[in-house]
Amino acid sequence: MEPRQTQRAGTNQRAGTIPRPLLVFAIVGLAFLILPIIGLFWRVDWAELPAAITSPEAVQALWLSLRTGVTATIICLVLGIPLALLIARSRPRIAGILRALTTLPLVLPPLVGGIALLYLLGRNGLIGSVLDVGFGFGIPFTTAAVVIAQAFVAMPFLVITLEGSLRTAGTQYETVAATLGASRWTVFRRITVPLAMPGLLAGTVLCFARAIGEFGATALFAGNAAGVTRTMPLAIYTAFNGAGVSQDSAIALSLLLIVVAIVILLFLRTWRTDVAL
Repeated sequence: MEPRQTQRAGTNQRAGTIPRPLLVFAIVGLAFLILPIIGLFWRVDWAELPAAITSPEAVQALWLSLRTGVTATIICLVLGIPLALLIARSRPRIAGILRALTTLPLVLPPLVGGIALLYLLGRNGLIGSVLDVGFGFGIPFTTAAVVIAQAFVAMPFLVITLEGSLRTAGTQYETVAATLGASRWTVFRRITVPLAMPGLLAGTVLCFARAIGEFGATALFAGNAAGVTRTMPLAIYTAFNGAGVSQDSAIALSLLLIVVAIVILLFLRTWRTDVAL
């Protein structure tokens, strides 16, 4: 029997051990998660979809989301890879503290994150006041603020995913390379990164998905200016409040975000299946 068939058979056998009342509740729970998405697909005017998604406002919001999302992901990679490595190679107690601090943006409401960024980088903030007085510029309500807000909420996805991959890979190969005379930088490039590459790819994809879907922190810290800070989530929200893009365009952008999420989930599922086999 092929591995995939064996895996499906095992899954069916495990599902048969679930009590029927719990199975009913499981199906209801799945429907609770899926039916709203079906409702959105039902509401889409498929005949007007191309025009809605290519309207100037929609294209502007889409392009801004992609640009800021990619930039935020690059920032997360530059800062998150060393942070993940630090957590993975620290002692358990220190690693636990660092992991808790890293995951804090995940449990904070996004609006609280936006307020925190304002009090750090705003004109009266801890760092923002120095930038305003000393250099004469401010970060809030600019495109840079969008990137910072996206990176703030998205970096934990990269760090936690990569840190788990680094821990799974272990340090034995790094130790052997070091005893053979390889420098720390060589060990990192030739041993650590290749071994952790699956986790790095998965974390990068999740990080980008979270970045382009960010709303709360962006709304408070960056505002909602068309062409400057109005990303796809903000354009969708604005449309349903009677401004910005049309509701048809908002629905089209919502559908696009769902398609992006589905593609990302399928990529991760395919990658995990290939790794398992």
